[in-house]
Amino acid sequence: MTKRESDSFSIKDLMGAFIKENKLEKGFQKIHIEEAWIKLMGPGIATYTNEVKLQNGTLIIRLNSSVLREELSYGKEKIITMINEEMGEEVVKKIMLV
Repeated sequence: MTKRESDSFSIKDLMGAFIKENKLEKGFQKIHIEEAWIKLMGPGIATYTNEVKLQNGTLIIRLNSSVLREELSYGKEKIITMINEEMGEEVVKKIMLV
């Protein structure tokens, strides 16, 4: 039998290393950004959201309510700050509400 190493790693650290080693960060950011949008905006806004997409630092939000689109346009900077804090890094530089 082989001897086990005494070093122990958390699953979070191992997954982080695996994601980084295989260059999967962008894909996980795209998944996490949608979860962050729903968490931060709440179920009320989430029901009017058709699509959340991250492209080259631009967060594209497709809404089916023109009134909500107008309201959210006033707080774009705050939304960018909140989402970047939730993501743990500066992922979003610009927001497009369509």
